[in-house]
Amino acid sequence: MKKLIRVTTVPLSLDKLLDGQLSYMSNHFDVTAISSDNKYLEQCALKENVDYYHLEMSRRITPINDLISLIKFTKYLIKTKPLIVHSHTPKAGIISMLSARIANVPIRLHTVGGLPLLESTGVKRKLLFFVEKLTYTCATNIYSNSVGLFDYILENKLLKKKKIKILANGSTNGIDTNYFSKDNISEFTKAELKETLGISKDDFVFVFVGRMVGDKGINELVLAFKRFLTYNSNAKLLLVGHEENDLDPLKKTTLFEINSNQSIISVGYQDDIRPYLSISNSLVLPSYREGFPNVVMQAGAMGLPSIVTNINGCNEIIIDNINGLLIDSKNTNAIEKAMNKMCNNPILYNQLQSVSRELITSRYNQKNVWNCILAEYKQLEIDLNSKSEIKVVINQTETNLVGV
Repeated sequence: MKKLIRVTTVPLSLDKLLDGQLSYMSNHFDVTAISSDNKYLEQCALKENVDYYHLEMSRRITPINDLISLIKFTKYLIKTKPLIVHSHTPKAGIISMLSARIANVPIRLHTVGGLPLLESTGVKRKLLFFVEKLTYTCATNIYSNSVGLFDYILENKLLKKKKIKILANGSTNGIDTNYFSKDNISEFTKAELKETLGISKDDFVFVFVGRMVGDKGINELVLAFKRFLTYNSNAKLLLVGHEENDLDPLKKTTLFEINSNQSIISVGYQDDIRPYLSISNSLVLPSYREGFPNVVMQAGAMGLPSIVTNINGCNEIIIDNINGLLIDSKNTNAIEKAMNKMCNNPILYNQLQSVSRELITSRYNQKNVWNCILAEYKQLEIDLNSKSEIKVVINQTETNLVGV
């Protein structure tokens, strides 16, 4: 089988954003997973039953280390001669696409799932813009996992329209709607978890799932919930995720509130988020920027309506007042008002909840997304072979003419 390489900056992206996809593709290609953190990467590869290659990368701007990674990866590609290199996340994108271009890998693909430059300013923004454009230049094909990112890329002339497309209805991996179903969590499990976390049967539970960083709107969310509690005491805010103090730390006042407010429950990173979604009433994701957020689809598949910011990705999954509420980003008051609306308008809440799962299962079924990506791989291979055949014919014709 032809060799397919999938690359992410950190293995967490392989594990959560591409869960199951590499294993599926291994039925058609010789798949190798590449990322940093050798131990975690090995676990991911074992779970997906694919090969792996450790390449240390950092999400931060580290020119010397990035150059070392670039050289190492280029040598690896020259040695292994893959048909396809497909990267995700910004740092993996620039290293993979540049290395693959140098190594003359015929099919070089990059999926855009988010743009850090959207929240950057000054010199850093210019640098990130340049890196993004260089990534797209080195790639043969670019895929946006949301309409918003697609439009932004074209509006800012990062590449030509013929080089970029959206597969399926967006999303990088779709959702396993059989796995993300409230029917998989027993009433006993839910009751036990609620008791452990100190959640009563009368509490309305808002849940956040993701990285606990400023760009996810955690500072505004915690402040909004603090205000909300002054007139809605039967409520809890459940925070599921890990902090990233080195990249985008939360405000000290936010951390103090999380640690001191008994109605805010922070459980850290969890391998299985379904039990936490199953005991919650509404997801809240007040993020500043997103690609196509998996957690919004996962929550919807579990029957939860969502409060999300009106940004690309989020506003493609959530239809305002249909399966959730759209709010302005970086707006504490908007979060508070949406919480109040979700919690204290039972007629609206029941309407939103009643369609949440169906809208996800009908649009983002995982197997459909996988089949679409596989079809794209196969078509690119066919196109590549056709071009090769045309070149052979042209060369033969030129040789014959010279002979004449």
